[in-house]
Amino acid sequence: MSNKILTLEPNLLWEIFYRLTRVPRPSNHEDRIQELVYSFGKKLDLETIKDEAGNIIIRKPATPGMENKKGVILQSHLDMVPQKNSDKEHDFQNDPIEAYVDGDWVTASGTTLGADNGIGAAAAMAVLASDDLKHGPVEALFTATEETGMDGAEGLKPGILQGEILLNMDSEDEGELYVGCAGGEDANIRFSYNEEAVPANSVALKLNITGLKGGHSGMDIILQRGNANKVFFRLLNEAQKKYGACLAEIDGGSLRNAIPREAFGVLTVEKQKVDVLRKTIELEFQLIKNELAATEPDVKLILEETEVPQAVIDSTTQLNLTKGIMACPNGVIRMSDSMSGLTETSSNLASVKLNPVDKTISIACLMRSSVDSAKVELGNRIEAIFSLAGAKVEFSGAYPGWKPNMESPILKTMQAVYNENYGKIPQIKAIHAGLECGILGGIYPHWDMISFGPTIRFPHSPDEKVNIATVKKFWDFLVKTLESIPEN
Repeated sequence: MSNKILTLEPNLLWEIFYRLTRVPRPSNHEDRIQELVYSFGKKLDLETIKDEAGNIIIRKPATPGMENKKGVILQSHLDMVPQKNSDKEHDFQNDPIEAYVDGDWVTASGTTLGADNGIGAAAAMAVLASDDLKHGPVEALFTATEETGMDGAEGLKPGILQGEILLNMDSEDEGELYVGCAGGEDANIRFSYNEEAVPANSVALKLNITGLKGGHSGMDIILQRGNANKVFFRLLNEAQKKYGACLAEIDGGSLRNAIPREAFGVLTVEKQKVDVLRKTIELEFQLIKNELAATEPDVKLILEETEVPQAVIDSTTQLNLTKGIMACPNGVIRMSDSMSGLTETSSNLASVKLNPVDKTISIACLMRSSVDSAKVELGNRIEAIFSLAGAKVEFSGAYPGWKPNMESPILKTMQAVYNENYGKIPQIKAIHAGLECGILGGIYPHWDMISFGPTIRFPHSPDEKVNIATVKKFWDFLVKTLESIPEN
């Protein structure tokens, strides 16, 4: 870690962000970060609450002369996506993030940085700690477990928050104001399999796909990046169809909201077919690499002999699994008709995991859409494909989208503030990702909501980075916005 981060401006925000990087906070392991934020509020002698869902709420009174301003909720989530390169030794539950300055950016060494949503959380904490800002009544809402299901937002109780305006600080392009987002739902697919003996005179091959960029399964899905699971099973399809290769192990992808960067598996094949199978897989991989040349120049294939496993998946299940994954919708399904350049509907075939203990193979897909009926239809397609293949399909974790309100008073205020300070009108957008605004707006339907933030690139991947200059601009814009909040 380079202490150069501590010299960046705004100094208080970056100092707090650095503190956040030192506390492990992957989703579902947030006790320590929640304790840090709770203690932070208490040490400032501010009203501080931790609710049953793990959300932290800290209230700061208005500065003198600003008491008649509408109350503002500054909202961010505390958890982060734990993604690392396969060659990086890092324990997300115990190790701090190794953040450092790299030119115009802050990034991390081989892991996600946690700028999503650590910069937003740090900004809210800096507002709470500052004694030289002008603002009306402020509540900071730090939600729990956003990345794996928006559990904190789902568990928030009506009536506990008093403000009227929500500033969600979880967007990732400076100069843009977000007024809507996609809803989402998980498709959970499970195959049961039987073990079969490895055919006599077989050789085992390790088949690994690495080097893909991955990224956020909502915002980056439009970039047409490779999906490691799709690549793996395309190769397996050729291997089993032509040479009767058997699948013994598969571990592809990890998190439902991250495009899978890596897939690892083991195949077996009769010894006399090894050479031709190897050539076939290498040729097919070269075709894939050529197809992905513009977006995935670093994709790699590892194909090498390994120890022969004790058993393989039964041939019927292997065939059904392979065909199901080959047919499964993945990537952009439809672009928006109402907003140019916005993805309307997408699916991320996020993970494929074999569990030898209960002899199951679990597949996770995250579906997103700003059109509820399109999301339902996509789920029906996935269910139809895998049901025909003999798998069980269940849906969970559904969350609503956020419908844009182009007459929003806070939108007009922030447009005016941005234009006054930077000489241009910010772009108004919706995002193909799940923001907590959709859920929170259902609990507090009277809220006027906007989402904004600094420029963050490649969230949910080890390439994640945040642009230093835009953090300063984001902070200044936040400060000016708080000064300009309308009166009651």
